[in-house]
Amino acid sequence: MIRLSDIHFRDPFILPVPVENTYYMYGTQGATAWDGRPEGFDVYRSCDLLNWEGPFPVFRPEPGFWSDHHYWAPEVHHVKGRFYMFASFKANGMSRAVQVLVADHPMGPFELHSLGPITPRAWECLDGTLYMEKDGTPWLIFCREWLQVTDGEIYAAKLADTLDRIISEPQLLFRASEAPWVKPNDDGGFVTDGPFLHHMNNGRLLMIWSSLGEQGYTTGITRSVSGRITGPWVHEENPLYDEDGGHGMLFRDWYSNLLLALHAPNHNPNERPSILRVEESADSLEAK
Repeated sequence: MIRLSDIHFRDPFILPVPVENTYYMYGTQGATAWDGRPEGFDVYRSCDLLNWEGPFPVFRPEPGFWSDHHYWAPEVHHVKGRFYMFASFKANGMSRAVQVLVADHPMGPFELHSLGPITPRAWECLDGTLYMEKDGTPWLIFCREWLQVTDGEIYAAKLADTLDRIISEPQLLFRASEAPWVKPNDDGGFVTDGPFLHHMNNGRLLMIWSSLGEQGYTTGITRSVSGRITGPWVHEENPLYDEDGGHGMLFRDWYSNLLLALHAPNHNPNERPSILRVEESADSLEAK
């Protein structure tokens, strides 16, 4: 058994599977996050969020797979009995893109589900997440990278029920610089990373996402005024976490506690998964 402090992961995503009394944690392999050719994606598992087993391989690309570096931010969602992984990939001469994989079990093996990238081919895109409306309509929420547009953007596009392609024009939700806590990076760009949607107990729809703030990598909160994914979106003044940690997601443990998983600090090779308790107030979230 190992602890979170022993796991070199960025972008942790934790999938609770109650029938197995098991939490599955996916993420970006820290050793090849920026340089080198990744092996694929791995998973760790735990029954108590303290002691973990792994890593176990869940995706290894077949020869000829189009991407050869930057295997980032795998998220796994359980939909209609199958497990769908949304992950970011990159190759020289091709735009960074989100592609969908699928498996019959959280341990994989995950196989390609979409025929190729599902984000616009000419756009540099990353960090796709799945959002299901109350009527069951699936949406892909993703970032368009600051490297291409300077002021990073977050978009929403409807997905086919098969979750293998988008079926609507992407709709711009907001730009990074609109949030009051966001600061430009050294190149003058504004980063958008890691969107994740959360319905509060009172029905409000929130999104957490990451950029750069006063203390480094920061996770902020924005709220949909309409309660729908199309917004409009209003940014909270105070971030959820501002101590150089981010690319977060929210989940509930076996006791219905709301928890935030993110990586901190945001400096290779020191980044590690962290789990924090979160409480809902009348209007927002607070990390404890």
